[in-house]
Amino acid sequence: MSRPAWQFIVGLLGGLLAALAAGWIAGRPALFVAAYLALVVALQAWNLIRFERWLRLRSILKPPNMRGLWGETVERANRLYQRKRFHKRRALALLRELRRMTSAMPDGAILLGPTREILWFNPTAAQWLGLRRKLDYGIRIDNLIRQPEFVEYVVNGGKGPGPRVHMPNLGDRWFAFNLVTTSARDLQLLIVRDVTSEARLEGMRRDFVANASHELRSPLTVVRGYLDTLAEDPALDETWREPVREMQRQSDRMHSIVSDLLELSRLEAGRGEAELEPIDVAGLLSLMRKEVLSRPDRPARFDAHLESNALLLGAESELHSIFQNLITNAVKYTPPEGTVSVRYWTDARGGHVAVSDTGIGIPAAHIPRLTERFYRVDSGRSRKLGGSGLGLAIVKHALQRHGAQLEITSEEGKGSTFTCHFPPARVQHRPAQ
Repeated sequence: MSRPAWQFIVGLLGGLLAALAAGWIAGRPALFVAAYLALVVALQAWNLIRFERWLRLRSILKPPNMRGLWGETVERANRLYQRKRFHKRRALALLRELRRMTSAMPDGAILLGPTREILWFNPTAAQWLGLRRKLDYGIRIDNLIRQPEFVEYVVNGGKGPGPRVHMPNLGDRWFAFNLVTTSARDLQLLIVRDVTSEARLEGMRRDFVANASHELRSPLTVVRGYLDTLAEDPALDETWREPVREMQRQSDRMHSIVSDLLELSRLEAGRGEAELEPIDVAGLLSLMRKEVLSRPDRPARFDAHLESNALLLGAESELHSIFQNLITNAVKYTPPEGTVSVRYWTDARGGHVAVSDTGIGIPAAHIPRLTERFYRVDSGRSRKLGGSGLGLAIVKHALQRHGAQLEITSEEGKGSTFTCHFPPARVQHRPAQ
């Protein structure tokens, strides 16, 4: 208990004793005590009225001048009020600064509520997405932007990479979205970025690569035909045979690169998911194993562990390209005395195909970039072995069209494992016989 409270109690009791003594002397103690208590109640009521009036009008009135316990109470209330005003002014200043900053942002910003309703947006978002103040407040964002990839992204709470959405009705532009959420997910901030220039540049690049590759295909075919004819000509001078064979090897390599570029361009241009054709993966891998074993440059062992007879739903040509590229890489970088193994299994998480080898391995620093086009860990060795640097890029894009992911584990000098994880929706189990 504070000191003013003790003083108030002591003063109250002292006054009561004084009133009782005076009343005893006057022969009417009850009257004196009642009069004293009435005076105390009236004084406290008056102080309470003054305190309530100040609380009501504290923005324009000064604190009342009181002593004792009431003075202490008024002082504490005034300190709390001043602290509250300070924090309120500070919060308002920060809010105004935040609104000025978000208004000046080159990106759009949209504040969403717990049910994805629009609470606020900055002018950039309004301009890009055609949002209207007051009219669109309270409307769910997925009711205004109806692209399936965007709706799926916001419904899942922003899990996974933000989508790029094409908006032909908004000036034929592309926008990238990123949803920022808290653990409670009461409020969400949707960041919108205009990626139209990047999307158009990527489209131009893809078109250029596809057109250039297509145009190179015909002259390369002619060159290869003449080289084959020269190589088989018995009248060819012996001094020219080795250069012609080297030209054949290089033209074959160029033809392989062009074919890979055309395949990659086709995959990148493909919209949506791959078709749902049932593919016998176990049979496909068995055929690939036979092809490898028939090659003269095969490793000492090639094992196939086919632990499931379930089918995968997808595009046969793309699945064949995925497994063919992974197996070809494993064979290419495994020494003759090494081992390559393929494993296929299914579980509750979907279907899985793993290609392992006991080859040269990959340094950890290179693994994140392996699926980039033309990226090589050892460019000199890759060119010597005929690698184009496009195989894993093809694998990545083909897996994306199947909703699958590529997992890479490797240890330098001990080998690598490339595992394809297909979602459960892509697995079709055969009926038990």
